[in-house]
Amino acid sequence: MNFSKKNQEPKKMNVNFLGKKSFVMMLALFIGLATYAQKDELKAADKALKADDLSTAKASIDQAEGLIANADAKLKAKFYFLRAKTYYDIGKKKPALAENAYDEAAKSFQDLIDFEKQSGKAKYTAEAQPLLNALVSDVSNKGIKEYQDKDYAGAKKTLYQTYNLSKKDTVFLEYAATAAYLDKDFDISLEYFKVLKELGYTGIATTYSATNIDSNAAENFNSKSQMDLMVKTGKYKEPKVEVSESKRANIIKNIALILVEKGETENAITAVQEARKANPKDVDLLFTEANILLKLGKKDEFAVLMKEAIKEDPSNPTLHFNVGVISQEQGNLEEAKSYYEKAIELDPNYADAYLNMGALVLEKDKELVEEMNENLSNFKKYDAIKAKQLELYKEALPLFEKAHGLKKDNMDVVRTLMSMYENLEMDDKFKEMKVLWDASKE
Repeated sequence: MNFSKKNQEPKKMNVNFLGKKSFVMMLALFIGLATYAQKDELKAADKALKADDLSTAKASIDQAEGLIANADAKLKAKFYFLRAKTYYDIGKKKPALAENAYDEAAKSFQDLIDFEKQSGKAKYTAEAQPLLNALVSDVSNKGIKEYQDKDYAGAKKTLYQTYNLSKKDTVFLEYAATAAYLDKDFDISLEYFKVLKELGYTGIATTYSATNIDSNAAENFNSKSQMDLMVKTGKYKEPKVEVSESKRANIIKNIALILVEKGETENAITAVQEARKANPKDVDLLFTEANILLKLGKKDEFAVLMKEAIKEDPSNPTLHFNVGVISQEQGNLEEAKSYYEKAIELDPNYADAYLNMGALVLEKDKELVEEMNENLSNFKKYDAIKAKQLELYKEALPLFEKAHGLKKDNMDVVRTLMSMYENLEMDDKFKEMKVLWDASKE
């Protein structure tokens, strides 16, 4: 019996061993068949792409996708490349075949780049890069057109997609944020602007240009070396390098304005004040805080900040004008006049400053009209008050005429001039304004 038991044990072990061997052989066979299937599907996809048969290419790629997990490195790289190319062609030529085709293409391009970077064998990356660049160009052009057509709902998605395709082109995230704001999608806009802030985005760009001697038109170049080279050919002159201003303050301003729109006014002010602590000399940030205060009806605090801004930037006519507006609203007419005069001194073509100066002169008109209405039966007194009114019109007239000369499409100015010309019996001038007024109503 003991001999029998010993004899049985190795038989049992022998059976288990044969079972495992069979399983390994079957697994190897399965992997081999899967590899052949992958190769066949990828060959079919490649052939279909060359024939521009996108339906077949997509079907083959979809079939290969279920088998790709166990593929070797070479097959995986080829799969990612062909999948990217398939969905890129679908997005460009037959978008009805697949939703979000460009998104799928972008994902596969990125999978390919990441995979080959990790494996150290960049067989397809070089071939894929021009296609990825073309994809970025196609999507960005679509987003820009949507923005220009005021399709902000579409633009915010397409421009964000462009940013996702090429993270180095941060400007498209700014465009997407702006489009979302114009679409009144404040949550998305705020999210994008906050990312820009965290990235330290400035939007500063350098442009290189020179004047074409034949056409006398300025042309832009991709780099300084290219610009210099074209100037050396003798066909271009007047090379120019221009660096745009930082948009950092505008990003924070937009964050604050969105927070105001969302009713988070305290957070808005806090956001700007934090930015101002980091950039105390930045007048744009100061101006942003002032605008928020004005939007909240805090006019006294607005005026204080405007006066602070004038100290930092005394030659800015807009700052003087804004303090003039608040002073006028608060009844400080002489102070308002001095600020308007300073704005005009700094910018002789400041139409709104002339307009507000004229309105300042006419502040007394309402009082004179009331007096005349109270003395309709006292002809002598009525005429005396009327004479004062005409002198008032004569004083204000040059200011409104100057404003009209600078802003001919302002119908409020035209209407005011009509009234004054009529009262001053300047019939020809009245008729001239009447023609403009009537034309605006057609």
